[in-house]
Amino acid sequence: MLNWTAATAISLLLAANLLGQSPAPSSAPTTNSPAAVKSPAPSPSAAPSTEQIINSLGESDLQAAVALLKNNFTNPEVLTDTELNRATLTGLLVRMPGGLMLLPSHEGAAAESTAPFYSEVFEEHIGYLRPGALNSANLKEMDKRLQDFATKKINALIVDLRASGTGDFATAAEFAKHFCPKGKPLFTLRKPAARQDRPFSSDRDPAFQGLVVVLADIDTAGGGEVIAADLRLYDKALIIGQTTAGRAVEYSDLPLPSGKILRVASAEVILADGQPLFPGGVKPDLPVELPVADKRQIFRLSGEKGMSPFVYETGRPHLNEAALVAGTNPELDIPDTQRRNRSHEKQPARDSVLQRALDVVTSLEIYQKH
Repeated sequence: MLNWTAATAISLLLAANLLGQSPAPSSAPTTNSPAAVKSPAPSPSAAPSTEQIINSLGESDLQAAVALLKNNFTNPEVLTDTELNRATLTGLLVRMPGGLMLLPSHEGAAAESTAPFYSEVFEEHIGYLRPGALNSANLKEMDKRLQDFATKKINALIVDLRASGTGDFATAAEFAKHFCPKGKPLFTLRKPAARQDRPFSSDRDPAFQGLVVVLADIDTAGGGEVIAADLRLYDKALIIGQTTAGRAVEYSDLPLPSGKILRVASAEVILADGQPLFPGGVKPDLPVELPVADKRQIFRLSGEKGMSPFVYETGRPHLNEAALVAGTNPELDIPDTQRRNRSHEKQPARDSVLQRALDVVTSLEIYQKH
């Protein structure tokens, strides 16, 4: 029997799967129909989307819609229980992308991130940490770097979580403890089906106290999202970048008879202030766009080049006081061949998110001095 609690998804997917064979009847006129010409919508933005219409249907409407399809569709033989159930599952996968996944097998399951730890110092006083994968090896690297920062005049810290994601929330809590006050609750991992709550709190003094800025984007997932949210809550950290993945959940891998795996979000993170992170994720305080492909390329190259080349402009001749006295202009006096070659050179990718973070830190420091 069809599970009517999932009928919303069925309605959506039956339209997608079956309209290619025959147009489905609709009581709403299309923009090309005579009725639409006689009674145009007030404005395109006022017309509800298909998803909005489906979401507005009650249980009786959903049951009636499927019954009408079975009785009136031109090819009723395709509307078997198997097809309806397949449409249900497909619709749920579309509607809950972070809460439900279908994997070909255990071997096909996505591996945990292996992004390495990276750090740098900008302008001799701004620390930059990119924890990468939230694992024990990177945690040790971060311990060493924070100890090193403590011996230097590092008064601001940029924590780049744009390559941080894990379902191991115990390890994520260890990362968060380095920045959050001792004795404060970090988050709770709640598993409603088992009626279990697993709380995590900070049991040590933070390793850094000062101005903190966090970088985040769609690659910030699971534990990375929790760290970003905790730093905003306890350190008043400004989050710059894009909305995170919205996957601060613990998954259970459930085997199907065929050997395929249904991965289900079975527990979710609840922050200390009572707010969940699933499925909305963490929204930035200062949105800055950067294509994910560009960011990943920058991260790959930073191991050998550092992050500075992707933030600061490379040197080129500039007009200066000496040139004015000599009556020359270095910007114009370079050979034509060199100028043409420079114009054809491919400009390196720029990390606009990190650049904005450095600008913010510098601006805040100037403001605080005054």
